[in-house]
Amino acid sequence: MKILYAVNKYDYGEPKRGLGYEYYNFYDTLIKMNNGNNKVKHFPPDEIAIKYGKERMNQKLLESVFEEEPDLVFFVIQKETIKKEVIKEITQKSGAITLNWFTDDHWQFNKYSKYWAFYFNWVTTTDAEAVKKYHKIGYKNVIKTQWACNHFIYKPLNLPRTYDVTFIGAAHGNRKKLIKKIKEEGIDIKCWGAGWPEGRISQEDMLRIFSQSKININFTKSSGVIWKELASIFLHRDYNRSIRINNPKYWIDNFRSVPPSIWSKQIKGRNFEIPGCGGFLLTEYVNHLEDYYKIGEEIDCFKNITELIKKIKYYLEHNEERENMAKAGYERTIREHTFEKRFNEIFKTIGLTK
Repeated sequence: MKILYAVNKYDYGEPKRGLGYEYYNFYDTLIKMNNGNNKVKHFPPDEIAIKYGKERMNQKLLESVFEEEPDLVFFVIQKETIKKEVIKEITQKSGAITLNWFTDDHWQFNKYSKYWAFYFNWVTTTDAEAVKKYHKIGYKNVIKTQWACNHFIYKPLNLPRTYDVTFIGAAHGNRKKLIKKIKEEGIDIKCWGAGWPEGRISQEDMLRIFSQSKININFTKSSGVIWKELASIFLHRDYNRSIRINNPKYWIDNFRSVPPSIWSKQIKGRNFEIPGCGGFLLTEYVNHLEDYYKIGEEIDCFKNITELIKKIKYYLEHNEERENMAKAGYERTIREHTFEKRFNEIFKTIGLTK
């Protein structure tokens, strides 16, 4: 299969942040899956826009599609870097199938996804409730999928468990308060990520810590800065990063999206990455997580800080049970929850493979 992968190279499109999630998980999987049989060309909109400007980047994307003649153009649209009219032309005139992976339909559907979906032949969603929302607006080519683990990178390192409890992720929302309460119980927990004293860490260090931790904590609440969310009701940045006033007809939908964006919980990549590294996952519960793992057998969950602290203490004292659960979680991940499996299912659904 010939794929043009038109997705940012860097984390949130910023080179100083290093390579992004999609690069490590989507792109790396696409070039390695099925014994490397895919022919994948990466067209990184962020990198090309930095070099040539966003107008020229959009032109170059069109030129690349019609020159390469791919079977599939794979997008993960973030903001309005790529123009809608460019996507529309690719979809209608290139002969390629266009596919967009929507990342946050739990809270972005009303103010974002439903206005972009019709520009693509197919879209995916990780929100179990979003499929009926797409159908309601008349869009039928939506595929329910889920985050996963890139098993080509995320794998057990067979290192000694030198950390009792760890958390890797930004210190937004109420996470600092939760971590403080854990420490007040005498639990040795170490944290990395934006907003923590240790700061952000490399991809390699993250994988090492997953393997070296007795307990890996995961919080499922989406990030949200209240003033930014409120401002997004009325304002947006266009593909040139200029601030524009939203059309008033969108204000109601935008308002409906604000509360979930601040406190919604959702399944994310970390739910699969930690078990994929052979680590024990103790994650905040989110709806439908039991569709992917046996809770209490392959991973375990908590619903509040009291339960979290109780379970941390329990699993620190029950090493064999904890390690058996980590092993079972790893086996389930490799068996069912790799991005190679996700993509093969998607490509079969859209008619590119049998």
